[in-house]
Amino acid sequence: MMKKVYADNAATTRLCKPALDAMLPYLTNEYGNPSALHALGRYAKKAVEDARETTARSIGARPEELYFTSGGTEADNWAIQGAAELGKNTGRHILSTKIEHHAVLHPLRRLEKQGYEVTYLDVDPLGQIDLNALEKAIRDDTFLITVMAANNEIGTILPIAEIGHLAKEKGILFHTDAVQAIGHLPIDVEAMDIDLLSLAGHKFGGPKGVGALYIRQGIRLPSYIQGGGQERDLRSGTENVAGIVGLAAALATSVTNMKINTDKVSFLRNRLIEGLLEIPGSRLTGDPVQRLPGNASFIFEGAEGESMIMMLDLNGICASSGSACSSNSHESSHILRAIGIPQPLAHSSLRLSLNEENTIEDIDTILEKLPLILTRLRAISPVWGGYGRTFGT
Repeated sequence: MMKKVYADNAATTRLCKPALDAMLPYLTNEYGNPSALHALGRYAKKAVEDARETTARSIGARPEELYFTSGGTEADNWAIQGAAELGKNTGRHILSTKIEHHAVLHPLRRLEKQGYEVTYLDVDPLGQIDLNALEKAIRDDTFLITVMAANNEIGTILPIAEIGHLAKEKGILFHTDAVQAIGHLPIDVEAMDIDLLSLAGHKFGGPKGVGALYIRQGIRLPSYIQGGGQERDLRSGTENVAGIVGLAAALATSVTNMKINTDKVSFLRNRLIEGLLEIPGSRLTGDPVQRLPGNASFIFEGAEGESMIMMLDLNGICASSGSACSSNSHESSHILRAIGIPQPLAHSSLRLSLNEENTIEDIDTILEKLPLILTRLRAISPVWGGYGRTFGT
């Protein structure tokens, strides 16, 4: 049987054993509703509150500042739309970047239709923003800055601590979509002056369908989902007890093992990147230094991204051409366009994302199979032939 290589951890991760073990009781015998007054309900309620404390501690927050959601997308939407409602009487201007996830960009587009103004900051070819340009773009009516902690496609880590300090100095709310960063990079909301932060459990070994929004104490975001009054009357709906417990267990495990995992995954990533850069017509996208430990994102000229993914899959390798949330779109990546990749080349992208479960054998398998796949695809490509000059190879 063909050995499977999973290199799509930016899309989702395998549920880790500590998370599964923590969840099982709440999927079987401990099935109470946390709002119920009987013993089963009280037990479920305590599990949720213990998980809240664990999750908050992992990002340097207080338990009462953390609200559980259905995932990172809901948390982003709540943060942005809630901040807009909160700031509508003091400002109508928002600052963001051109490389945000659609879970941020789409709410911003909606707000623009409601009369808000959004400035989308340019990024350089590595996906980094200019802090001076950010400061110059601040206006008297700017009430929110929303910038991701790390990019989901190209892996670039953005300077959120510096942005947080600037936002605090200017008296502006700062939100970060930290979905790709949490569990993989050290995040401390207090030290980084973050006011609002979104995270999702399935990006660090937790279950799908559960996430959280950190709301700094004193910020009174309006209720997002109304109903039974759960999550201190801000996000109603019966709590996903098993999911919440699993998220907390996975995050605690990731934070505890972060240094060991980062060292291992960075080594594997560097081995993979070095090998792939030997392929003619290859280009690493994103910041080569300020980069998520497991991200290896590339452009391979003369090969279409979807074809690469399908042929890798036939060879037992799971990868993606960018964000899994937009993998069905026929448009080229807005992130690649923002860093200056021409549209035809943007269709030649491949993202390989690793975590601590990957092995050297996995890397060597990719380095063995991918060049052969590229040779086959380029042999039938109407555009391949001398393209390597573009990247100096």
